[in-house]
This record gives sequence, C-alpha cells and structure tokens, in this order.
Amino acid sequence: MTTKILLTGANGQLGWELQRARPDNVELIALGRDALDICDADAVAQRVAELKPDWIINAAAYTAVDKAESDAANATAINVAGARHLAEAAAANGVRLAHVSTDFVFDGCKSRPYQPDDETNPAGVYGATKRDGEEAVRDAMADKALIVRTAWAYSVHGENFVKTMLRLMNDRDELRVVEDQVGTPTWAAELAKVLYLAIERQLSGTYHWTDTGVASWYDFAVAIHELGRSLGLVERDVTISPITTEAYPTPVARPAYSVLSKDAMRQATGYTGMHWREALTNMMKELEHG
Repeated sequence: MTTKILLTGANGQLGWELQRARPDNVELIALGRDALDICDADAVAQRVAELKPDWIINAAAYTAVDKAESDAANATAINVAGARHLAEAAAANGVRLAHVSTDFVFDGCKSRPYQPDDETNPAGVYGATKRDGEEAVRDAMADKALIVRTAWAYSVHGENFVKTMLRLMNDRDELRVVEDQVGTPTWAAELAKVLYLAIERQLSGTYHWTDTGVASWYDFAVAIHELGRSLGLVERDVTISPITTEAYPTPVARPAYSVLSKDAMRQATGYTGMHWREALTNMMKELEHG
C-alpha cells in the first residue's frame, strides 16, 4: 500500500535527505518555499485539499537562531503561523502531520537527557517560536499530530557545523571551539529514516531523535578534524582549542545541556540508532566522494 506524503521545506538539509531516503512504498510530493509558502494560509489549505496526502511532513523552519532576535516577525510567521496553517489544513482534510522541532525549546539547565514531556523554557525568539509552533500543531490536531524534536543537525546538503568547520580548517591554523555546551550531533539522513519509520507505524505524540552518544561542540570539532585529515578533506593539521561559552558570546544563549532522550522513539520504531561518530564518518565519506 502506497503512502502519499506532502513534504514542506524540500530545499533544506532534512528535506533533501527525506527525498533521498524515500521508501519504495511512499509517493513523496516535495515542495520548497517557491512552490508552497506555508505562511500563506489560503495557499496551504488549497494545496492540501487538492493533493489529499495521507501525511504532511513539515521540515520547513526559520532556523537562524541569532538573527531571529531582530527578525522575530519572520521567525514567527514561519515557525508558528506556518505550522498552524499546515495543522489546520491537515485537520480539515483528515491528514496526519509530522512536525519537526528542536532542542531549543528547552533551557539546557538539566543534567540528564530531556524527556519529551519535560517542561519547555526557551531562552530566545527562535526557541520560543518553535515551542509556540508545537502548541499550535497540538491545538489544531489534538492526538493526530506527531512532533519530533531533534538537535545539532547536519548533512552533505546545505550549510551546517560540519561543513563550516571543514572550511575553516582549510583556511586557518587554529580554531577555538566551545567546550561547555553538550548535546548530540544528528545526521539528517538518520533523522529522515526515523521519520519514515514513525509514519509507517502511524505514531502520534511528541518524541525526540538524535544520533546516539554525547559530545561537546569541541568534541564534535575534534572528530571532524580527525576524519577530515584521514579522508583528505582537511589539508593540514589544525590546532583546536577548547573555550568556554563566556569566551564566545552570542546574541542568544545556547543550551548548556541539550541531550534528548530517545527511549520512546526507540521503543516505538524498534530502531536503536547510530552513534554520532559513525554517522559523521558516513556523512564525511559522502563528502569525500563528492
């Protein structure tokens, strides 16, 4: 039986990976912002009614964390109103919705992995709009919505920490990277795989997914350098120095601890996941082969 899925945010790194990972029994209609602006409620309602998908995956998001502080209107339009438009259209047409959210809905003050039902407390505009988008989806769809929070996502497609580090490592002799922010990197290809598993099992509710293991941004950068050197993606040895968050101030405070508990998703899908080092190796081998 074929499942028809409407994908928003098709041009982002997760959208790209979702297209690449499409199972054989899925008919995927992948739309970027040029084809469907989720901020336009009428356009969303019309397109969902026309296409009549079984599911919508909302991978569209405003993700510029620092810029959102001075661009709250756009962040709100995409992350809150856009999510609401999709949820309302889905509810009106009997369609299921998988909505992708973020660790930034939490403040990072815990010292154990965040559970899906932990209280949210975002520190900045980006996190607040993602939290409000989650609430809009739940309000419109009740128990028919699937919300999956993730963190530290990267892919061979698009801009992300891995590709930025590789570029800087080929330009500089030394890098200083924050050591006191801890989380888990997530290869978007693995997230795409899990989203399809969740849809196959008709899941609803709030779940978390990242790769397995824990790292600081400094650990992540050191691993990128080691793999980059071994694969020929980094041309020379670079000194990577750990620094504190205080030494690298940003407009928005990053969560000091943003490890997400994946237990519920593992139990629901039967997939235990891949360690972040293995996932990073696989992604960087893709970069190596172009």
